[in-house]
Amino acid sequence: MSAAEQDEPSVGVVVLTQGTRPDELTTGIQSVQAQQGVICDIVVVGNGWQPTGLPEGVRGLGLAENVGIPAGRNRGASSVTGTYIFFLDDDATLPSTTFLRDAISVFAANPDIGLIQPRLEDAADGRAPRRWIPRIRKGERTHSSNIFSCLEAVIVMPRGVFDECGGWGNEYFYAHEGIELAWRVWDTGRRAWYAGDLVANHPYVHPTRHDDYYRLNARNRVWLARRNLPLILRPIYVLSWTGITLLRWWRRPAVLLTWFGGWWEGWTTSPGPRSTMSWRTVVRMARAGRPPVI
Repeated sequence: MSAAEQDEPSVGVVVLTQGTRPDELTTGIQSVQAQQGVICDIVVVGNGWQPTGLPEGVRGLGLAENVGIPAGRNRGASSVTGTYIFFLDDDATLPSTTFLRDAISVFAANPDIGLIQPRLEDAADGRAPRRWIPRIRKGERTHSSNIFSCLEAVIVMPRGVFDECGGWGNEYFYAHEGIELAWRVWDTGRRAWYAGDLVANHPYVHPTRHDDYYRLNARNRVWLARRNLPLILRPIYVLSWTGITLLRWWRRPAVLLTWFGGWWEGWTTSPGPRSTMSWRTVVRMARAGRPPVI
């Protein structure tokens, strides 16, 4: 290996799929393989699917059943090596061949940043729902800022930070695992960052396409509080989101019925392992613009 190759950062890449989008999967992998200035170790995790027909140099990890999005990502993370780790959904792509190198440059210039979510846009027409900007005051989507949640489809982290955070929360299956990961980055003393000048492509989709969206949204919101917040803040966080949900969906009683079923499930079932954030982290997050009560 040449000296120049030794200087290239190493990135473990985890692509999660159920095998239902073969064309998009291939395009996404090719956009990773086209990255310049980095060495990528790529694994495709088949969630209930055995990966086949993968490009040369890409490994497959087939899981016998769909274990959920965060658990699938964790299985992939344990199978790759690299100084950095990159998570890519099977319908996302990187339009720039320097995306990963540019993200790594942000970490190098800001050692206190522990997670980067890029700006996401639909490759066909550039559309992007406002919910893809993970902050309360949305503003311009090109504006970079601290964040306290992340859209999990395209995420870059130093591998050491990911491991220190304990990875993704397996128990969630789907929904809100990105909030927990961002919170735990803050609890390491670092920051989660929305990079408005880094672009990745993802189709314009609605979260309600998932059958269990409303139930898991509510259950996991409660679990999020129980797993991460100091005891006194748990009911405050859940009640604030209960109020927000009532304002959003009061005209749709069927949605609220399903949501409150998940809400009750969140209080009456085990959320899994807990890692209560420190009060120092609560203060840091509040000073940075978003205390963990909303």
